[in-house]
Amino acid sequence: MSSDSVSAPPLSSPDNLDRRRAGLLLHLTSLPGAGPNGDLGWEAHNFVNFAADCGFTLWQMLPVGPPQGSLSPYQTSSAHAGWSHLIGLEPLVQDGWLEALPEAPYDAAAKTRALHQAHAGFLARAGGDERRALDELHARHAYWLDDYALYRAIHEERNAPWWQWPKALRERESRALAQARKRLAAQIEYLVWEQFVFFRQWDALHAHAAERGVLLFGDMPIFVAHDSAEVWARPEDFDLTDTGETRTVAGVPPDYFSATGQRWGNPLYRWDRLAASDYRFWVDRMRTQLTLFDVVRIDHFRGFEAFWEVPASEPTAMHGRWVPADGDALFARLEREFGRLPLVAEDLGVITEAVTALRRKYGMPGMTILQFAFDGGPKNPYLPFHHDRDAVVYTGTHDNDTTLGWYESLSDAERAGVDDYLGLPGEPMPWPLNRAALASTANLAVLPMQDVLGLDTTHRMNIPGTPEGNWAWRFTWDQVTPELPARLTHLVQLYGRAPTD
Repeated sequence: MSSDSVSAPPLSSPDNLDRRRAGLLLHLTSLPGAGPNGDLGWEAHNFVNFAADCGFTLWQMLPVGPPQGSLSPYQTSSAHAGWSHLIGLEPLVQDGWLEALPEAPYDAAAKTRALHQAHAGFLARAGGDERRALDELHARHAYWLDDYALYRAIHEERNAPWWQWPKALRERESRALAQARKRLAAQIEYLVWEQFVFFRQWDALHAHAAERGVLLFGDMPIFVAHDSAEVWARPEDFDLTDTGETRTVAGVPPDYFSATGQRWGNPLYRWDRLAASDYRFWVDRMRTQLTLFDVVRIDHFRGFEAFWEVPASEPTAMHGRWVPADGDALFARLEREFGRLPLVAEDLGVITEAVTALRRKYGMPGMTILQFAFDGGPKNPYLPFHHDRDAVVYTGTHDNDTTLGWYESLSDAERAGVDDYLGLPGEPMPWPLNRAALASTANLAVLPMQDVLGLDTTHRMNIPGTPEGNWAWRFTWDQVTPELPARLTHLVQLYGRAPTD
């Protein structure tokens, strides 16, 4: 997979949201493979082919940054960098930098060793074009990459979060940083190479998806992790103490998912300071996301109108308060920089008229979830006859049970109500709800891969509010029955979502 074979992907465009499309929701880590998680190797290209062959023109995935201890893609050490374990090893063998793949199956430690071996192979065998490509990527991404590589190198050296580093490093004194760059030069060079390989493989996947008519649909958390390169590099943008600890943290109040709310723990923005820098943090962040993806979902869009502020000392999110944010000024700034934005707003939960007005002002589709539709009677906004065209309809998301698991968890009376609404379908779940999503008037319909495969609750991706046992689900190709592609192609065409419709 040489760089010469990679054509430029299509520009991200809001026009991608203005026609009927069908998509699949599957995180990269959920792809099959011999390693500890799915990655950007050949299976990612195979999945693009599967999606395109079935008529799907969107592949939605979760954030792709370097996760922290829980492996949650929503808590990463950088808002820009790609996770090194999403690098595929097969392309490195083809490039001639890695002599052979580890013996299958292999774990995370074996993958790390293989990446270091590939780096040594690059240093020994890479040609001039490849070395120039690395230098060009470094220059193009210097607005975040230099801080990230230095942060990671110091973090690995000290094995502690940045606010526990010596004061000179914590506060980024120039002499201390210069000494660290010299002392850790070899590791910094390696970390830059990792990002070169990640973006090289990403560009190859993006180009292949474009050739097959599949848009890459990303996911950007509104908040960033406290222990991250960006918070260390720009602490003035966040509500921190003088020693770098959080003063207040993000979360949501009690809701459908949790009786005590969700205390996410991310530092909150200082909106006055974001404005004073002309929203540089967000301009940089959006630039990276629009490099990676054709369409981007912004998680927790509600927080751009007002956010739930929780004192850092509180153990849960119950005792917080709503604080106004200035999302209007932010999105106006982003539009001046990038034009109309190809964004989808995650606007689930209790949404005010002001949040909806902000979303519509900037032309962002909202989200609707069919699993939420069948309680509360005909006024439930998630019922299909309430759907707007400027929406993305899902059977469920990564935070929901699988549709089969959800349906089986209902009482007999609740299942009867769902069946009655759906016309007493003869097909087993999840197919009636898959059909309802594809039939919706919403322009975009996205089905989780678990629902396409008809899997039960044991295949759930995440249970919000639980710290362990999440994010590890993977599918296998033997779960794709021989008749499934034709069935999906028929439904995508039937409901006017095929590429030629």
